[in-house]
Amino acid sequence: MAISKIPTRAFTQQGINFRNLIINGDMSIAQRGTSFSSTGDVYVLDRFKLDYVGSPSVRYTVSQDTDTPTGQSFAKSMKFDVTTAEVSQSETTRLWTRIESQNLQMLKYGTSNAETLSLSFWVKSNLTGTFIFWLYQEDSTRSISKSYTISSANTWEKKTITIDADTSGQINNDNGAGLRVVWFLTADQSTYGSSSLQTSWGSYNATAVATGQTNVGSSTSNEFYITGIQLEVGTSASDFEFLPYDVNLQRCLRYFEICEGGKEFYLAGASNDKDYVQYSVKKRTSASVTKISSAENCASGVSVDVGSRDASITGRVVATNAFATGDNKYFEAKFSADAEL
Repeated sequence: MAISKIPTRAFTQQGINFRNLIINGDMSIAQRGTSFSSTGDVYVLDRFKLDYVGSPSVRYTVSQDTDTPTGQSFAKSMKFDVTTAEVSQSETTRLWTRIESQNLQMLKYGTSNAETLSLSFWVKSNLTGTFIFWLYQEDSTRSISKSYTISSANTWEKKTITIDADTSGQINNDNGAGLRVVWFLTADQSTYGSSSLQTSWGSYNATAVATGQTNVGSSTSNEFYITGIQLEVGTSASDFEFLPYDVNLQRCLRYFEICEGGKEFYLAGASNDKDYVQYSVKKRTSASVTKISSAENCASGVSVDVGSRDASITGRVVATNAFATGDNKYFEAKFSADAEL
């Protein structure tokens, strides 16, 4: 994918200017899989994580779904299906994505010229009521919360939230996490909701983060869908910016990639050997490399391990057993390279 060779004007002519600060907001990229059941924190669809605070008993199956708003051009959504309920809402679970700091410098936070943001997204649930969106500055530990209302059960609704400029915050110009963008599913009200909701930027106050959140986890009959997430500079939300699939994937690959590599050769009685696999995209930082064992394909008597060379550029596949005498030996592995925020 030689995306770097496509002139910027080619995107501009299609009405694309990368105004959306959220990557994969249309839920179209799902490198890790399309269905997830977990007892702890886990990345689900690309760039999005299901966050369990502490050890809650509530459980979800998270999936990439084809239920989408009619006539809005979305092909996929993210679905949360409650599989174990927690009726009292004494636990906290949430969906979040993080935005890289150096992609947020246009916000000019911490100056008198700081910019207003507009968030828009589509949401659907069998529940109606008040739900909480939370924005957290990682570098300056400042936050703001906004409520939105699901008015009609089992109906796709578009929500738009204006987020005031923060003239006191600070987002470092680096490859770390600048903003954490959060949708609550459940929120322990004694910890995260015992004070009035903090609807203006200020120092992080846990008790004012999610006051009034509806309990998505209250019943195994509950479902929650979301798609079309867009966060952009400005005082009003524009239509969702659809990117070509390959461009959207390229942006996701900076943070996570499934790789395959190996080697075939002709030797007799060879000892351990290795091969380097170049990533499709240079990673945000040194990646954590993990073998996907079920994809291993090796000659008889050979197993492999994986590691890294320059972990932001290449992964490494290593044959860990000596080869038996004979020709046409090979080893292969499938592995993930994770450089998430």
